[in-house]
Amino acid sequence: MRSLTSPSRASRVLRADEPGRPATPSGGARARALAGAALTPLVTGYAIVAALFALITATAGQSQFSTLGVLVAAGPGWLAAYQVPLTIAGQQIGVLPMLATVGVCVLVARTATAAAGRIGCRTPRDAVPVIAAVAVAHGMSGLAVSVLTDGQRLGAEVATAVLMPALLSGLAAAAGLAGPCGIAAAARSHLDPLALHGLRAGALGLFALFVAGATVFAFATLLSAPTMVDLFTGNAPGPGSGLGMLLLCLAYLPNAVTGGLAFATGPGFTIGQVSVGTTHFEGGPVPGLPLLAGMPEQHALWWPVLMLLPAAAGVLVGWSVRHIDADPRARLRTVVIAGALIGFGCVVLGTLAGGALAGGMADPVAIPVGLVSLAAFGWIAVPGGLVAWFGGPHARPERPARHLATPTRETADETADHPDSEDTDSGTGTIEDSDEGSDTDTGDFDTAEDFDTAEDFDTEDSDTEDSETADEHTDRAEDEEYAEDEATGCELPDQDSADGGVDGAAGGPDELEPDTGDDPDAGTGPDPRDPADEPPER
Repeated sequence: MRSLTSPSRASRVLRADEPGRPATPSGGARARALAGAALTPLVTGYAIVAALFALITATAGQSQFSTLGVLVAAGPGWLAAYQVPLTIAGQQIGVLPMLATVGVCVLVARTATAAAGRIGCRTPRDAVPVIAAVAVAHGMSGLAVSVLTDGQRLGAEVATAVLMPALLSGLAAAAGLAGPCGIAAAARSHLDPLALHGLRAGALGLFALFVAGATVFAFATLLSAPTMVDLFTGNAPGPGSGLGMLLLCLAYLPNAVTGGLAFATGPGFTIGQVSVGTTHFEGGPVPGLPLLAGMPEQHALWWPVLMLLPAAAGVLVGWSVRHIDADPRARLRTVVIAGALIGFGCVVLGTLAGGALAGGMADPVAIPVGLVSLAAFGWIAVPGGLVAWFGGPHARPERPARHLATPTRETADETADHPDSEDTDSGTGTIEDSDEGSDTDTGDFDTAEDFDTAEDFDTEDSDTEDSETADEHTDRAEDEEYAEDEATGCELPDQDSADGGVDGAAGGPDELEPDTGDDPDAGTGPDPRDPADEPPER
């Protein structure tokens, strides 16, 4: 028995050690990998924020460097990277740097991917512990920072400090595990192919719209380059202040680009009392940041020309899906899906880019996300739908028709009169005849019920008519034979005679000979020995 079971055990060991298949880690290695995925982005992000604060404070001309002050201030700065609104001296700051948010999300995603490789995650179920560990760790860290800074000059609300880091880190970890753990493949298997094309086209269109916003912002900044230089020298005179101002402008650069996207699509944005759009303008004071150097002072008639940029994004979306299907309606549906995804993306970007600004003259910074979402959908759906409709095949695909043979009276009669069918019914037909009959039945009729319910073909009526016709032919033949016998003078035997005799050819019953009892057949016919009794020839 040992010799029989040993090879199976050895084979199991070999299958576990196959090349390309990672070995299952132990409990300690798995715990260390999960801890690394949860704590590495926390420590790294906090260290980066503290280092930047320390650099700005050390290079500033009139500031006093304090290690404890930098470490304390780095906590709310870390929360700001996760879009947690901060409170400074009782005033809320909700306009937070989006570039820092992108940085921490990329860090979390890369750390989660590395942890999945160490653990050996291959299925979506394997990704759940990693995502849960990352989200819980970030939520607890946000709770700790909000509690430690409670009552200080710079702090954050507890509920938001717990929810936002946990939500963003969980989404980032899921994005990092989408490929290694098969989350993306599982999602693709449950989506329609046209929906997948629509999602890809939507991502392309959203990127194109973001590029359009960046183009508008860069063009406005280049036209206002002298103003930007004056703001740098006037509001940040020293090297430390200049470095801090530069880092601040870079951190808020995605916010400004999102504002340019809202401006290009039409609705625009507002900063306090200032409202700017391609079709409207309302002036007022703005903060003296070099990032806002391109803010206009009055409306220009050529601004609506900038709407060609989102229209070009729609054309790009339509051009990318023009050959995905032969049916133009399917391509139009794909463009609609892409437009819906882009509209949702504009809502997310507009929400992250705006917020409260400490109750000053520039409060609030707002982007009408509803109007921007609808406008973006229109700029994608209309030109993209036209390009997708007319840029691809015009003819609708031909669908194969289902051919069904309809039995007719002629076909049924031929089938009923066919000799092979008679042989098959009588049981004397050959195998080939039986096969032909079965092929004919299954080819002409889908089911037995269709064969029985055919209006123009009733087997019972046909059999009845054939039997009645045969009886008529039989009766007619007997009548003709009887008439011929009458004409020749020969009488048929009388079946109703009680004596069992027959009538004579020339006489009647008197000419019959009496039954003597010797011959059982006596008296039943003429005597063959008497020539006079021979019946006439027919």
